[in-house]
Amino acid sequence: MKKIFLSSLLIFSFFNSFSFAQAPRKSQPVAKTTATQTNDAPFVNKTLANGMEIIVLPDPSVPIVTVELAVRNGSFTEPPELNGLSHLYEHMFFKPNQASLLYQCESVLNSGRVLNDLGKRMCATPLGLKNSIGSVSYLDDSDQLSISNGTTREEVVNYYYTTTSAYAKTAMRQINDAIRYPNFDEEEFQQEIQVVIGEIDRNESNPFYYLNQAMTDKLFYKYPTRKNALGTRATVLSATTDKMRIIQSRYYTPDNSALIVTGDVNAEEIFKFAEQTFGSWEKRKTNVFKEFPLVEHPALTKSEGVIVEQPVQNVLIQIGWHGPSIGKDDAATYAADVFSYIISQPDSRFQRAMVDSGLTVSADLGYYTQRNVGPIQTTLVTSPEKAKDSVKAFYAELAQFDKAEYFTDEELENAKTILESRDLFEREKLSDYAHTLGFWWSSTGIEYFRGYHKNLRAVSREEITRYVKTYMQGKNRIGVALISSEAQSKAQIKAEDLIGK
Repeated sequence: MKKIFLSSLLIFSFFNSFSFAQAPRKSQPVAKTTATQTNDAPFVNKTLANGMEIIVLPDPSVPIVTVELAVRNGSFTEPPELNGLSHLYEHMFFKPNQASLLYQCESVLNSGRVLNDLGKRMCATPLGLKNSIGSVSYLDDSDQLSISNGTTREEVVNYYYTTTSAYAKTAMRQINDAIRYPNFDEEEFQQEIQVVIGEIDRNESNPFYYLNQAMTDKLFYKYPTRKNALGTRATVLSATTDKMRIIQSRYYTPDNSALIVTGDVNAEEIFKFAEQTFGSWEKRKTNVFKEFPLVEHPALTKSEGVIVEQPVQNVLIQIGWHGPSIGKDDAATYAADVFSYIISQPDSRFQRAMVDSGLTVSADLGYYTQRNVGPIQTTLVTSPEKAKDSVKAFYAELAQFDKAEYFTDEELENAKTILESRDLFEREKLSDYAHTLGFWWSSTGIEYFRGYHKNLRAVSREEITRYVKTYMQGKNRIGVALISSEAQSKAQIKAEDLIGK
């Protein structure tokens, strides 16, 4: 099931479905439109000579725009020694950069004042970059960019500004200068390290963190850091500005980035200004993923169960598998989405067996789309008295997933319609939809997303059966129970129970 982690702090998920395409709205004429399906998002895109992709989804209905930079970075690029530093880099994005320092230096000089010795030292670098940076008068309007944020996930880091239409170009310049001319002030850097440590502290105070951590450590046992966007206390505390420069030189290049603009804009004007603004940004000499290849997560060699004792009221049980990867088995990713929606409906056989029966408070099964092994997880919320029976019931249902009678043709078609409808609803808020486009561009490529509805509608029973048999039934899995010590004394659930033994 498609899903976006909305922040690097999201450490526990029930894998609720994410939605995609919507009916196109009346938009401004553009020279090139490549959306072909009725409900596909009517975005247009262009690739600059340096490899940077520009994606525009125009909608003049409200005079608001969101300008976002998406970068193929995140924990999937991080060896243990760099784990969490993509997230720390994100924190530094909104700090003063060389362009903003140049603006301050020029303000002093233009006023007729003379720089003192400290001012000369501080202004030497930004003044030296004047020819590269160009005019910074756009910063006169910087207070119009007050709505801004960034997020770090496994396979994408994004930065965005939401503002009124008149300041779209201001936002584009701001992003360009922040990415190309960072300052990495040492004092501010140390402050942000402590901010990130505070995030880690908050995560570790949440019992659900330990459920997620146990699942990740077991499911991706050889390279767990590649699925941990927040990072660890040790790696964050050992971060240096030199390491920030390493991340910048590897991943913050035009051929590894996309600019996404949604809202009240003219696509051709955005393409033209993007060329003027980002066109001189030099691409990397070698493809970063050829020089620093992504790891191959090895298959699970056995099924394992883990009991995690934390002070929680209910019993939460998760069971996880390695799911399909984009680029290796795209067909299974569509089937995964559809099947997850079928069984998530309140009147499905799965919900009747797991929830209506009284065994669980809630039961969910979802797939998280990723290029580098997307996990499949089920989450059961139950009581100590019913914990064992709920797990048995789940495995009984799992054994029936491939049977023709498990869902009807009507349920199959309804699931496809719901997926489309949810995306139509999500597209009503284009400021958020920019993040959706950035996620799909980075993890799957924008063409995957462009054809999503067509491929979704083509999913058959046979493809769902292949997905279930290839990735779930009879496959090694990880089971984790989050339970208090008091509840465990009643439940007496064992590791083997969690894996259906």
